[in-house]
Amino acid sequence: MHTLGSFLLALQVQEGAPSAGLSDVVQIVTRATLVNQVVLLSLVGFSVASWAIIFLKFWSFRTIDHQTRAFLDVFRRSSKLSEVQAACPSMAASPLVGVFLAGHAEISAQFRLAPVQAPARPVLKSLDAVDRSLIRAATTEVAKVERHLTFLATTASVTPFIGLFGTVVGILIAFERIGATGSTNLAVVGPGISEALIATAMGLASAIPAVLAYNHFTHRVKDFSAAMDDFALEFLNIAERNYT
Repeated sequence: MHTLGSFLLALQVQEGAPSAGLSDVVQIVTRATLVNQVVLLSLVGFSVASWAIIFLKFWSFRTIDHQTRAFLDVFRRSSKLSEVQAACPSMAASPLVGVFLAGHAEISAQFRLAPVQAPARPVLKSLDAVDRSLIRAATTEVAKVERHLTFLATTASVTPFIGLFGTVVGILIAFERIGATGSTNLAVVGPGISEALIATAMGLASAIPAVLAYNHFTHRVKDFSAAMDDFALEFLNIAERNYT
């Protein structure tokens, strides 16, 4: 199985004249045992997927920040909830939009069920029902924002052990060669030790960015959750002032 080795060789060609260090790594990988090649290939897969999620989340959270600020500006300047609702489709990435739409839908449903007594203003039957709608919507929006973060957590916790497995395999190969040749010469044990060290390094290279990104994004999700809680209270205050 030389898929990973072929990938590294292609990378060398793209970079031009390869450095001695990269050339040595490519040689070690292409000469590695099948087990260690599978280990390294799986670690590369975890790393690529993690970086894709990291870039996706950075872009997504940046959009959320921008649209949340825009939504709050519209919400606080508008005199009617219907005006805010009309602006929601253009700011759909903001989790506050989902919370607002849930609260607005509950208020509208209560008004439809209430008997019409014109010219009296509409009155809410249950402010607690509106509160529950906001809480449910906030929970749903948090789940949306957290999507794919579990993969980063999995990568951060699993890849060091996958790398450790490759390390153990490399060391076992080194000891097997010592037993077969009866020599501890570096030329005998070197390939196995090299495989072990590369597996260790690749496991750490996959895990470290994932754990840093996961901690950063988890903190951002907490900020979004707090913003939704604050908005829900602001929405309830408006509903209580105007419809009770």
